[in-house]
Amino acid sequence: MKTDPEPSHLDKLPSNLKQDLDKNLCTCMDVPKRNIIDAIVKGAKTLDEVKKETYAATGAGCCIQQVERLIECLSESPPRKRRKRKNKVANPDS
Repeated sequence: MKTDPEPSHLDKLPSNLKQDLDKNLCTCMDVPKRNIIDAIVKGAKTLDEVKKETYAATGAGCCIQQVERLIECLSESPPRKRRKRKNKVANPDS
């Protein structure tokens, strides 16, 4: 039985990365996107950790960029509010 990742985790993904969750992201090793997302949600924070957990990206490596993008999206902390900085304009008379 397949389990869905928490909806809140999927909310972190852009809409194009939410598609085709049950299709293989890693075709060499037959690893569905859902398995990679689950591994990241459970704590795999680097490409090597995802490789160890799922075997994704251990073949030809065609999916490395996509796996790294999933890690980036799912691992990043919520954006911090930036403080507004006053722009200092050089005084031409000084």
